[in-house]
Order: sequence, then structure tokens, then C-alpha cells
Amino acid sequence: MDPEAGSVTRESRLKFYKATLCLAYQSFGVVYGDLSSSPLYVYKSTFSGSLRLHEEDDEILGVLSLVFWTLTLIPLCKYIIFVLGADDNGEGGTFALYSLLCRRAKLGLLSASDASDDDISAYNSGLPRKETVASSILKEFFDKYHSSRIVLLLLVLLGTSMVIGDGILTPSMSVLSAVNGIRIKAPSLHENYTVFIAGVILVGLFALQHFGTRSVGFLFAPILLAWLFCISVIGVYNTIYWNPHVVSALSPYYVYNFFKKAGKDGWSSLGGIVLCITGAEAMFADLGHFSQLSIRIAFTVIVYPCLVLAYMGEAAYLSKHKEDLQKSFYKAIPEVVFWPVFIIATLATMVGSQAIISGTFSVISQCRALKCFPRVKVVHTSNHIHGQIYIPEVNWILMVLCLAVLVGYRDTDTIGNAYGLAVITVMLVTTCLMFLVIVMVWKRNILGALAFVIVFGSVELFYFSACLAKVHKGGWFPLVLSLILLSTMCIWHYGTLKKQAYELNNRVCLDMLLSMGTNLGINRVPGIGLIYSNVATGVPPMFAHFVTNFPAFHRILVFVTVQSLTVPKVPANQRFVISRIGPTEFHLFQCVVRYGYKDQRNDTHDFENHLIETVAEFLRNGNNDGEAFRWETTNQQQSSPSDDVTASSFENVVSSESSKKTVRFRGVGCSKELEDLREARESGLAYMMGSTCVLACDTSSYLKKFAINIVYGFLRQNCRHPAIALGVPHTSLIEVGMVYRV
Repeated sequence: MDPEAGSVTRESRLKFYKATLCLAYQSFGVVYGDLSSSPLYVYKSTFSGSLRLHEEDDEILGVLSLVFWTLTLIPLCKYIIFVLGADDNGEGGTFALYSLLCRRAKLGLLSASDASDDDISAYNSGLPRKETVASSILKEFFDKYHSSRIVLLLLVLLGTSMVIGDGILTPSMSVLSAVNGIRIKAPSLHENYTVFIAGVILVGLFALQHFGTRSVGFLFAPILLAWLFCISVIGVYNTIYWNPHVVSALSPYYVYNFFKKAGKDGWSSLGGIVLCITGAEAMFADLGHFSQLSIRIAFTVIVYPCLVLAYMGEAAYLSKHKEDLQKSFYKAIPEVVFWPVFIIATLATMVGSQAIISGTFSVISQCRALKCFPRVKVVHTSNHIHGQIYIPEVNWILMVLCLAVLVGYRDTDTIGNAYGLAVITVMLVTTCLMFLVIVMVWKRNILGALAFVIVFGSVELFYFSACLAKVHKGGWFPLVLSLILLSTMCIWHYGTLKKQAYELNNRVCLDMLLSMGTNLGINRVPGIGLIYSNVATGVPPMFAHFVTNFPAFHRILVFVTVQSLTVPKVPANQRFVISRIGPTEFHLFQCVVRYGYKDQRNDTHDFENHLIETVAEFLRNGNNDGEAFRWETTNQQQSSPSDDVTASSFENVVSSESSKKTVRFRGVGCSKELEDLREARESGLAYMMGSTCVLACDTSSYLKKFAINIVYGFLRQNCRHPAIALGVPHTSLIEVGMVYRV
């Protein structure tokens, strides 16, 4: 064996290990804040209801056994072993699973999923697996019953709505639980003061969001590690000092004994026990920022054992102090370290809240990209980590709703009822989607998929039933909130689909446009016109409407269609797809610009330059037959030695008046079209967009009129304008008014 090769292998292996451990360290500050802060309220919420009547050792040890096995089955077995493997090219979350099903099993209903992404190499590198009998049957079922695709999309949007609900409930629950520790040392302190302090912390937390997590990110991981170290050490101390026999509760026999003695009250208490796995979904949702191995190492080596020790120590303390069940966490802390632990607990809940708020921003950004959420402003707070974003409108709405939950409920028990329902619903949605992924994407045996659903789904359904029974005790909030969000997303998506369908059905044939040009005497003015529409082929009705009323347009026209694909990211060298419309002398082009649901949109000047450079590359390659051309950044014009002698090369630099960036045209031979493109770019660039009013037809049902005319119309009027969302400069914009009757 070559010694140098062995040395390189060892070096690369060391680099890999170092990078993985570094990612594992960083994941503590982003992924595990919510999960790690759950010991603050699990025992209190569990014994807050009818289980108060069963404050005996068997019940306490039974709750510990349930917590242990729930942590083992759901986060450890389900997420760490199975779900993390269902990533979409490194991205995780509900939309990642749906993206896999859209692309690999063709189950998509979203309009974006209809866009062609088959040529994107980054997502087609794996060898296709052989179809199984089960996958064929399921595929045939979804093809035959279109309503099943609608149900699948609704299921995904339900999970998304519940994740947003988590973004409201987590900060309120975590911060209030931490601040309540003050009342241990000051029992006479009125709850109004703790609610006020928690409210001040929440306002400060949301006010700091616009700085981005990168500004304070270096503090997050040490805080969480300090917190996990504290609760694990205190757990070991309490176990040894108060009751070492609680270790026996790790046996599943104590679960059986718990339900045998507590009966229906034990089932009702599951709504509190489920809070021990809050934040487990974040391990999958935040996968895009880390790696599977780093998240697995961090959870199995540090988080899981620390949480088990913490719950064990608290149970040991409670077995000797049953009167402290309603304030067990802080009562179990030794007097000498109370205040340091209290401060770290408050900081840890802020870190956990920060993680779920950032996750909410990410989920809403994905929904927006796939046209399932109204247009909102997305600010990227980091130049290095794409996933760190800030959405101002959503941030302040979340803050108001968090404060409303805090002031309205004022108690962690009722917030916990709502919180548990939101958490377990998201997990059930993930389990259902995983069944489809195992069968239709991984092409595994259906028995394995059924085993996955039976083992994990039955446990989650058990918890879900207990949480559902507490709807009247606060659990109604996530249901109402998810219903509002689900309705909003569905109506927005439905209205967008209807608008796009109208444009497709009413697009103008090129021959008709050319014949109109002869009759109307259309003039061509200098410059480049970018016509934005949802029509990927042909001429949009908005442009025909404009030409009919104002018979003139630019010398070079590019019809631009922005498509969001059901892939996380589109490689930069595969973003633009150029084709020619009509004869060469008309200078008409079609450009499809493709983005993934996690892609960052370029600023206007970058977009202009890249687009014009792509058209120039299209012309240099001689694609004059209407065939689509995909821009490759590494593509270079090849020339023979004779070309170098006989042909004259030229380079033109066109500077944008509002930007110092340049577009360079390099080619072999003095192409007439390239020269026209250069002159048109110097003359100026204008944008044209439709300013449409979407209304339901007079013959439509009252429900459709309400959805389109009132709800969709209200959302369109109050969301960000398409030109602003696309970064189109107002001074160069031409808007064409038109009414769409859908």
C-alpha cells in the first residue's frame, strides 16, 4: 500500500470526524433546546389532573417508566434510527418528506410539482429501485383517486400548521415554566408578576430576532451543554441521595403496573407525559443545517442519557416528597445551586424558544416557495448559513399570539394541554408520511412499513387520544389555530391554482400575436423587456391585452416564468432554461427560472446580469431551432485553431446604471444577435407584470365566491406585491391591469 495514500486517507478521515463533532456541538444550540427543557414541566403537568389522587410510589415510578420508554421509542428509535434516513438531499421536515413523494413517487398536487425537475442532476444520482407489488398498488390507487392526493396535501399542511402552533406555544410554555421558579423562593409573589416577567422576556426575545441567530449563536451550545450537565448531575445526586431503587422503574413492568393501579386517570395523564418528547421533531426539521451522523451522536451520547438521569433524579426526590408534586423540578434542586440553575434554566428556555421560532420561519418560507402561503418578506440574516432567516410580519404576529397565550392561560398546565396536542399531531403526520416513503420511495417490503406504523403509530395514537380528551381544558387552541392556518393556506393555494389555470387556458398563440402585429402596426422600441407570467410556453394573456391597447414593445422580449420546484435547492448552473419563440428576426425568448423551496432568490441586479448572460450564451451556442438550452457555468465555447486565425473575437462590457456589476459578452465572430443584445442592454431594461384582479364567475357557488372574492382577495391585497417579492425596481416596472374570471 502506498504510504502517501494511507496518509491522505487518515487526514481526510480526521477532517471528517472533526467536522462531524463540530456539527454535533453546534446542534446543541439549535436542535435540542426544546427537548432539553422539558424536565421543567413534565412531572408538574402529569400530576396536575386526576392523577393527584394517585400520589403513591407505584404511580411515580410508573410515570418515570413511561417517560423513559417514550424517550426511547419516539426520539431514539423512530427519529434517530429511521426518520433521519428519509432526508431530501440533506433537508428534513414535513415538506422534505412530501417533496420526496412528489418527485420520486409522483404524488404531488402542488402546481410547483408539475414543473420539470427531472434534469436536475443533484436529485437523480441514485439508482432507481425495482417497483414492488405494494408500491405499484399504492401508486395505482393515487392515480385512480385524485381526492387521495388532496388528502395527502391536507395532511402535510395540517402538520405544517401544527409546527407553526408549536412556534407560539413553546416560548410561552418554556419561559413561564422557568420563571415560575421564582415563586419557590418567594411563595407570596402573585402570579401576575411571574406572567409579567415572562412577557418581558418574550418581547425581548422576539425583538432580537432581526439580528439573526448567527449574532448570538456562539452562546447557544454552551448554554445548552451547561443546562444538560446541571440536570444530569442533580439527577444522579437525587437518585443516590433519596432513592436509588428508582433505577428499577426502567423495566416496562412498571408501565403495566401504572395503568393497572391508575386506570382511566393514568390514561388521562398521558397528555402530560407526552411533553417529554416536545422538540423531537426538530431533530428532523433542522437536518439541513447539520448531518445525520452529527445529530445522532449528539442525541445518543449526550442528550438522551442526560434527560434520563434528570427524570430519574426527579422521580427519586418525589418518592420521598410527594407534597412537592406541583413544583417538583425546582424543589428537587439542592439549595446551594438553586439560583445558578434557575438562571441557566431561564437561558436554556430562551435558546429552546429561539430554535422553534427559527424553525417556524423556515417552515413558512418553504410554504411560501411552494405557493401555499401568502407572500411575505424573507430576510437572510447570515451570508454563510442559508437556513438562518427572519420574517418580520410573522415574527410580530407570533409575539402577539405568544403574549395572548401567556396572558390568557396564565398557567403551564392548560398551556401544556394545548402544547401536547400540537406536538403529537406533527409526529402522527410524520409517521403517516414515513409509511408512504418506505413503500413508494425506498421500495421496501410493506410488512416493514406496517411494523413501523403499528409500533410507533399505536404509541402516538395512544397519546393523541389522551390529548384530544383535554380539548376543553386548553387543547382547543392548536385545533382552532391550525384550522385557521390550514384554511388560509388552502384558499391561497386554490386561488393561485385558479389564477394560473386561467392564464394557461387563455394564453395567446404566437401566430395570432404576429397577425395582430401586422394589423395594429406594432412598433419595436429600443431596450429589453422582461415579461413576467406563470405561462411557461406561449404568450400570456396579459401581454396580448397590453399590445392590443398599446401597440409597441421592446426590441428584445424575454418571457420570464419563475417556478418553485419540490426540491430543496436547484444548482446555480441549472437554474435558467432558455428557448426561442418564433423566427429569429423577432428576438423573442422564453426563460424559465427554477428555484428550490430552500433557495435564496438573487437580488435584482444579479438576476438581470445572469439572465442576460444566459441569453448571450444561448445565442453563442447557436440554439436557433427553438430547442431549450440549460445554462452551464462551466460551459466554454470551443474553437478550432483555424477559428483563432480567421475569426475576430470581441468582448463587450455592459454596466448597469444602478450597479457596478457587469455582464461580459464573449464570443467567436461578430454575431448580429449578440450585437443587438448588447445595444438593447445599453438602451435599458424594463419589467412588465400583470396587476390582476381575480374574481369568481357569476355562476360559481357562494362558497367559491367567498373563498376567491373575499378571502383570497383580502390576502392578495395585504400580502407583499409580486414585484417587491421578486425584487423588481419600481421605476422600471410596467403593470398591466386585467380581470380574471375564474
